[in-house]
Amino acid sequence: MSLMDWPLLGEHAFIGLDNYRTIATDDVFWKVFGNTLYFTAGLVPFNIVLALLLALLLAKSMKGIGLFRTAIFVPVMTSLIVWSIVWKYMFATDSGLINQMLLMMNIEGPAWLYDEKLAMPAVIVTSVLKNVGLNMVLFIAALQQVPRSLYEAAMLDGAGKTRSFFHVTLPMITPTVFLTVVMTVIGSLKVFGQIYVMTQGGPSNSTKVLVYYIWEKAFKLFQMGYASALAFVLFFVVLVLTLLQWQLRKRWVFNESDT
Repeated sequence: MSLMDWPLLGEHAFIGLDNYRTIATDDVFWKVFGNTLYFTAGLVPFNIVLALLLALLLAKSMKGIGLFRTAIFVPVMTSLIVWSIVWKYMFATDSGLINQMLLMMNIEGPAWLYDEKLAMPAVIVTSVLKNVGLNMVLFIAALQQVPRSLYEAAMLDGAGKTRSFFHVTLPMITPTVFLTVVMTVIGSLKVFGQIYVMTQGGPSNSTKVLVYYIWEKAFKLFQMGYASALAFVLFFVVLVLTLLQWQLRKRWVFNESDT
């Protein structure tokens, strides 16, 4: 279909690589592609670091710790649409909870979702808080699998908590870090629901991402052939980044067989 001129209504025609040539000269596409990379670059490290910090805090067996784990994991099970609507109202300029809290501190809050510089960070924060619980659970499971004997050996060598983390904990959980990075990157490249609910790609295309652009071309403008070409480009980007991560894993992912 990506090699066709495929309107929803009307005749279909084979046009070869014309859709891909159009993509190469489509200024909106390059803006959208940059937005997608920006979203991914902002979300992935934020999500992974926050999830790991939460896991380190909540991995211990303490009375009531399960309540905190559950509270952080609940958004993962919440409908994405409902979650996005809630945060859209929280980011509202006049009546939103965030700006109301800022007003209590005599700070005038910005128009979060209507500012080209702030809209994407607002969506990133919303997305991280929605999914960080999943990565947290994976990290907790990984942390609990680290043998205690390794920490005891590190203590005998005079290693403190910081040194033990970087020389024992972190290397031992790198397979889980790799898994979470790959899953989070793929998920961020396919982001759609938050954008659709919170910003509709605005303001001035500052939050329009690839999947939203594909949806817009296919179901608003009915350019099915062009949308299919865009979808293939997205597939290619996801494939390349995943293969790149798979190749780079050998440089930093710890494997017990290496010892």
